[in-house]
Amino acid sequence: MTKTNETAGKCPVMHGGNTAQGAGVMAWWPNALNLDILHQHDRKTDPMGAGFNYRAALKELDVAALKADLRALMHDSQDWWPADWGSYVGMFARVAWHAAGSYRLADGRGGAGTGNQRFAPLNSWPDNVNTDKGRRLLWPIKKKYGNKISWADLMVLAGTIAYEEAGLKTYGFAFGREDIWHPEKDIYWGSEKEWLAPSDGRYGDVTKPETMENPLAAVQMGLIYVNPEGVNGKPDPAATALQMRETFARMAMNDEETVALTAGGHTIGKCHGNGTVDALSPDPEAAGPEFQGLGWMNTKGRGIGRNTMVSGIEGAWTTNPTKWDMGYFEMLFNNEWELKKSPAGAHQWEPVNLPEAFMAPDVEDPSIKTMPIMTDADMALKVDPIYRAICEKFMADPAYFDECFAKAWFKLTHRDMGPRARWIGPDLPAEDLIWQDPVPAGATDWDIGAVKAAIRASGLARADLIATAWDSARTYRGSDMRGGANGARIRLAPQNGWEGNEPERLARVLAVLEPIAAAHGASVADVIVLGGSVAVEDAAAEAGYPVEVPFAPGRGDASAEMTDVESFAVLEPLADGFRNWAKKDYVVSPEEMLLDRAQLMGLTAPQMTVLIGGMRALGANYGGSPDGVMTDRVGALTPDFFVNLTDMANAWVPVGKNRYEIRDRATGAVKWTASRVDLVFGSNSVLRAYAEVYAQDDNAGKFVEDFVAAWVRVMNADRFDLS
Repeated sequence: MTKTNETAGKCPVMHGGNTAQGAGVMAWWPNALNLDILHQHDRKTDPMGAGFNYRAALKELDVAALKADLRALMHDSQDWWPADWGSYVGMFARVAWHAAGSYRLADGRGGAGTGNQRFAPLNSWPDNVNTDKGRRLLWPIKKKYGNKISWADLMVLAGTIAYEEAGLKTYGFAFGREDIWHPEKDIYWGSEKEWLAPSDGRYGDVTKPETMENPLAAVQMGLIYVNPEGVNGKPDPAATALQMRETFARMAMNDEETVALTAGGHTIGKCHGNGTVDALSPDPEAAGPEFQGLGWMNTKGRGIGRNTMVSGIEGAWTTNPTKWDMGYFEMLFNNEWELKKSPAGAHQWEPVNLPEAFMAPDVEDPSIKTMPIMTDADMALKVDPIYRAICEKFMADPAYFDECFAKAWFKLTHRDMGPRARWIGPDLPAEDLIWQDPVPAGATDWDIGAVKAAIRASGLARADLIATAWDSARTYRGSDMRGGANGARIRLAPQNGWEGNEPERLARVLAVLEPIAAAHGASVADVIVLGGSVAVEDAAAEAGYPVEVPFAPGRGDASAEMTDVESFAVLEPLADGFRNWAKKDYVVSPEEMLLDRAQLMGLTAPQMTVLIGGMRALGANYGGSPDGVMTDRVGALTPDFFVNLTDMANAWVPVGKNRYEIRDRATGAVKWTASRVDLVFGSNSVLRAYAEVYAQDDNAGKFVEDFVAAWVRVMNADRFDLS
């Protein structure tokens, strides 16, 4: 048969939409509101099914046997990827470090808590070259223990065991990291379109690291921390020190922790740069199927052992790179250093006239000696006066250095796990650490009914009770499990002074609720949440759908001594679309900021939608603003917001930045005002579909039920004891 233009080249399968090359909806309409961030971990991606409980599976784990297998692996060199000096301690320390090192304090995203290093973009970041080999070396152990150990836990434990095998007394370990099953493609890692693009675009002024764009922490696209060759690849230890200080601070580390982690991280292992980039295959995500998920494989030569290519820098930092000792400080401070180039052409610092006895052995033949190196970040510890003083303190007291590194490593690898209540295992440290945001246990034996009656008799308005409970709970972020109502930190600095918490209204409400809590033996945290429940119940009853809002006592009240004020500052809301408020005008649209907050709170798009409608009906806007309160029954839990938003008798007219009037089409009379956040639930096709569900005549009862369920989810988001 002769091919025609119509039949030639046709394929029976859809092209483009199934691959990264397809032009999806957002490619056609790039300015449309992208809701994908609310769906990025849909349960349909999870092969374990809704009935799987990782915390229950962990109870069956033989921890001692797992550790023994990991210790054996550290010295079980594989021909396909041989261990340096016959030891994988450097490899697995790096796997864990780079899994945890993507954490950033500003929004709590990144980190090792989800096993996200298995997926793009992290599995293919230039800074993560050959961490894929580490995960593949761990596969036999993961296969053996199966569901009893997550990839997330296994990678961090492997790094911790690596340090123990090197000789460090570690601080402890907690299990409890549950794997994700889909790339976190909607996390913002920067606007650059190429790996390792110059970092100038991330800064208002690259010479002033504090001007780096929030919430970013790493200095360039595809790096974990700073560029080891210097700022934008140009050696200058003093400038690198400034970037280190800002970047590590954005990772929740102070100067002492920064020095400890840098020195301790470089006490074992080496850099690899004895090759050329041109010889490497693409990264794991871009490599062909014959590579089976491995990337950066050498296609023109040996590419393993002494010929391995990673960062391009080549050499170990110490004389004994598999041993935990003070060799890093001895090498750095007992030598003069000069700038050289690695075999791969990377900038590195090498010691001047180093005797062969202090050189590191070759990774394959210990009789061959190789020149140690330092990166620009290492030299920064010697050049920067603050870092240098800390190094000198560590050198004078090696036991103190051991302790500081062990604690900093524990913090690095556990910072995104949230409160101690989520931690599982036999090796938990006894000490409560302030960065864990500790909260004492709360009482559970008080009379809920009596407290409800006292709240109803207090004279507090529903809107005030709703706003106080919401503001207390909305700080929760599922990225690192920080914030939330437990602890009642809304009554403490810095939260009691945050503009978004309406300090005057907050103080007035707390002055009423705190005595009620004291009189009944309840925590203030519980009474704040119960106050919101009372208001929701009364509002639902007024709407004709009486309900009882589920409530579980047991929240505790944190003290000022338990609260790291500086650390909590990053939880301050800059905007809250649920209460129709923004601290100021931002480049990012109000509706995009709403999505970000909803995702951090762990809400789905339908839950976000029903909460918006309910909060408007309850009159819970910031400062009593009328925007979006499209109802004549303010305070009753009705679906009027959705009914009037979708009513075609109304017209929507812009009257200012982020402000609209809803007018009667026939008369032109202004009926209500609204914000962009309000109107997006009618303009966005997906959100409108949800809004129409609640606007239907037969769904007023469903609206109340769904609002209550979403409300309870927010109030209980940080109640890890309930799960």
